[in-house]
Amino acid sequence: MPTGANRTLQRAPKHDVLPMPSLEYTDAVAKETAHLYERVKDVVPAIEWPFFAPYIKAINDLKAARNAVILAHNYMTPEIFHCVADKVGDSLQLARLAGETDADVIVQCGVHFMAETSKILNPEKTVLIPDMEAGCSLAESITGADVRLLREAHPGVPIVAYVNTSAEVKAEVDICCTSANAVQVVESLNAPKVIMLPDQYLAQYVASQTDVEIISWKGACEVHERFTGEELRAYRETDPNLRIIAHPECPQDVIAEADYTGSTSQMTKWIEDHKPSKVVLVTECSMADNVAADIRDVEFVRPCNLCPHMKRITLAKILDSLVHMREEVEVDPALIERARASVERMVNLKS
Repeated sequence: MPTGANRTLQRAPKHDVLPMPSLEYTDAVAKETAHLYERVKDVVPAIEWPFFAPYIKAINDLKAARNAVILAHNYMTPEIFHCVADKVGDSLQLARLAGETDADVIVQCGVHFMAETSKILNPEKTVLIPDMEAGCSLAESITGADVRLLREAHPGVPIVAYVNTSAEVKAEVDICCTSANAVQVVESLNAPKVIMLPDQYLAQYVASQTDVEIISWKGACEVHERFTGEELRAYRETDPNLRIIAHPECPQDVIAEADYTGSTSQMTKWIEDHKPSKVVLVTECSMADNVAADIRDVEFVRPCNLCPHMKRITLAKILDSLVHMREEVEVDPALIERARASVERMVNLKS
């Protein structure tokens, strides 16, 4: 389980447990969900839909009963991303959306640090994550105590934390960033030297895009660090017209082979703008399925590195979360105010 603020698995006392809905695939369920299957038919096999559809209907019904909103990261599977999510995006988009919602309940379909961020921005709301064990190798790689030691070693140097960190880490830093705005955040500090943590590859990428000296931590994403430049060169040899777009959490030899590097939201926009005939998305596997469902005239080559933590979130667990109001994410109130300051500085940073 990832480190960070204390976690409790508890039911929100202000909500009663609701009856478990029927999960029978009937003609009525098929009719009510037909428009959703039309959206994902190119990425969800027809044989799987009779299993997914009853869960999708039940979840969408329960959202209304609970006044709940489902926030889903771009790495969720298509049946979640396109069929039950109310708001979708990368970490920066989800942080902004969490701060704007009027819902009483936020169901975070992503990993634990994302749910903590939603709680930090909405301490009065109930924040649920369908699986409390959905962690992150980056968030696990550093603690608040580590950050305090970095401050002692580098007095006066501002510290930027990737949003892929625990609440206790966010409480110790000056500002957060995501892969979408990391360069902007670093340069906004107007400092000659900045500590950037915990992703060493994102820090290397930022260092290549700015004159600011970057001191990095040695964390890495277990999905993105598995890609290699050699692998991408092999893809390109099969088709010289192939376009490669990579996430900045990838190693430098991967980024050197890419035609474009950007966050998951920036990747999607690049494909929408350029409409390549064939593209490789060098990031978590489900991202390609979610983009392909919306952009059907682009062929996606899928090097399938899955995030085992993201894949802990399923329709069955989302339904259980809404029926029983679990697993509720709690953040120590003493951390919330300090952590919120670094997150809000990121969210409010002007483009």
